[in-house]
Formats: sequence, C-alpha cells, structure tokens
Amino acid sequence: MRFKATALALLMTVSMVSMAAAPAAATQQADGEAYSGANIEFQTTGNAVADYAVDGDVIVENVTVQSASEADSGVDAGLESTTDIDAAGLEIDSQARASATISSESGAEMEAHDNQRGVMQVRADGESQVVNVNVSGEAESESDERVVVTKDDGSQGTFIVVGDGEVVVNDEGEVNSELEQGSELVYRQYDGERSDDDEETEKMIANGTATAEVYVQQSAESGQETAVEAIEYGEDTSVEVTSSAENEVNMTVERTQSEGKVVLTTVSEEAFENAGDIEVYVDGNAAAQADSYSAVEQSAMEGDQPRYYVSQSSSAEATTDVAIGIDHFSARNVQMTSEDESTATEDGSTATEGDSTDEQSPADSQGDGAGFGALAALAALASALVAVRHR
Repeated sequence: MRFKATALALLMTVSMVSMAAAPAAATQQADGEAYSGANIEFQTTGNAVADYAVDGDVIVENVTVQSASEADSGVDAGLESTTDIDAAGLEIDSQARASATISSESGAEMEAHDNQRGVMQVRADGESQVVNVNVSGEAESESDERVVVTKDDGSQGTFIVVGDGEVVVNDEGEVNSELEQGSELVYRQYDGERSDDDEETEKMIANGTATAEVYVQQSAESGQETAVEAIEYGEDTSVEVTSSAENEVNMTVERTQSEGKVVLTTVSEEAFENAGDIEVYVDGNAAAQADSYSAVEQSAMEGDQPRYYVSQSSSAEATTDVAIGIDHFSARNVQMTSEDESTATEDGSTATEGDSTDEQSPADSQGDGAGFGALAALAALASALVAVRHR
C-alpha cells in the first residue's frame, strides 16, 4: 500500500510539472474553453470570448458576434443604441504556435495572436457581422474607424475597422461594430498610453496602407530561439518567414496587386541585441531610411523606392517598431538585420566600432602575409649597411 501511495503521489507531481511547463494551449472548462499563451489569456463561454488579457491586463471583458441578418432587429435604431445582440455560439477551432482561431456559428472568424500587443482579429468572412464588446475602461470614438479604450491605470487598447464598416461607442459605454463581408475589426493593446507613432500605425492599418504586420520576439518555449509571427490584414497580402536567427529575419512578402504597401514590424530587444540600428534590405538592395511614417507611406504609394522608419517604443515594452514601405509587388524578399555594436579584440576584450586603438588595416594585421618576409629582410640589410658605414 505504501508503494502504491508513493507511486500515485509521484504521478500527480509529474503531471502538475508537465502542465506548468506546457506551451500555449486550449484547455476544456466546465462552461467552455480557455487559452493561455506567453502573452495572452482568454476563455470562451459558449457564445463569447471573455477576459481577454495581454500580459495579465484585461481590457476586453466580453466579445460576442452575430450575423447582420440575424441581428437586424437589434440594430435598427443604430449601433449607438444597440446594447444587446442574440450572440451566436463559438468555439476554439484550432491553434498554432502563437495564435488561436475561434469559429462562430454566424460565419465570423476570430483570431487571437500571442504577441506583445495581443492583436485580435474579428473577420466577417461568410457575410456581414455585428460585434459587441464589453470593455474594462472608458471607451471613446476617435472616428468611424477607431475606438480607444483607456483604463484607470492609463493603459490603452484600440479597435480598428479594416475595410468597409464602422465602430462606435453605444449608450452603455460598450463598443459596437458592423462589418461588411470581407472586412474585419482589429484590436491592439498597449502596456501604457498610445504614442503618436502608435496612432500613425493604426491609421495605416485602417486605411489599407499597412496590409501586414510581423512580430519578432524571443521564443517563450526555449528562451533563446527567435520566434516570428506574421499577421495579414485582408486577403491580397501574404507573408512567409523563410528564416529567423539572432539579429536577423528573412521573409517573402507577396501581393495579388502590384501597388506598393507598408509592412509593419515590432522587434523585441531580446530578439535583436541592437534593435535601434536595424537595417532593411529588399531583394538584396539596401532600403533608404526615412525620418517619419508619412515618408514611408509616401514612398510605398508613389512607388519610388523601398524605405523604412525605425521608432523606439516610449513605454516599458522594450520593443522597436519598424515600418517598411515596399514600392511595388509581386513577390519581394525582405531582410531585417542588426549587428552587435562591440567586436572582439585579440586579447579577448571588446571595443566598440570606431575605436582607433584596435583598428588596423589588412596589411598591418597580416604580419605573415605575402611579401612580409621580403620586406623584413630588406629592412635588416639596410640596418646592417648603416652600421658598417658608421664603423
């Protein structure tokens, strides 16, 4: 009996350790399913996504959807007056390494991305959809395409309409959105107050200038590998990450249309040692560095040449945002790279680039190279002749 009890206790301990070490996963709950990743957590409750948190901070308390045809009776008076919809059932349909897909019986699809901003997309794929969101904080409309939610601690999140539709704050302080078929509602959360650069990024997503977004961060599973996730806004742009390593990411960006667009990237300092000095290459050629988002947007739309803009995060996120304007398409190969500022010296110490004490020309540093022996012999012979003359 003592052996059986010991074995049972050991089995329970191993099971608990395994659960704690498991990567992002969906688990069955009594009233739905729960998802827990490195950055985001949420649960489903039969017909809603509840308690959507990014790094433990909940702004989105409840998200429900319904097809516009089924919800028509509830929105006849307008989105601002709509306080309740007969929500459709939903469930976690699939999950990848850094995302989870939630399917709704109304034909909508939600995708939650396990990255620093916890991006969530609600797509009206099959037909037009109505979305209702209960938020933890004060919601304020900035336009028909954007609503900002601010919590008491100052942290903010933004809802953005991509495509045809609108998003409003209703009479109860909730967020309502109506999306035409093929459009989507995007949610982005910040760990503090949005910056001016964040607002510029949101505008580019809303107006269709930025059609894809890539997040580069350290893998939560290994703690060392670089993890890259691509988010696509709309169906005409695709991003494939072909390789990633420390301080370097390579990807192929394709579009079904030839006009230029912007690809947004967010790079963590853990994945890139010197993220502020990132360089961008498009099809093997160095892109020009711009001094603003508007310059990147202009270069993409006017198709003059690829440009990129680097923006350091002003919050505690420890990230760098890079907007890459690609002047035209079909398939373009994009490389982001950053070199370490310090280089090793012969004695094992480090010196930053530009230190003159350790910089040598190739001839100075190659003492045993071709011609060195002959030069040494000539120098020795000259010294001997001088010595003989003085004698």
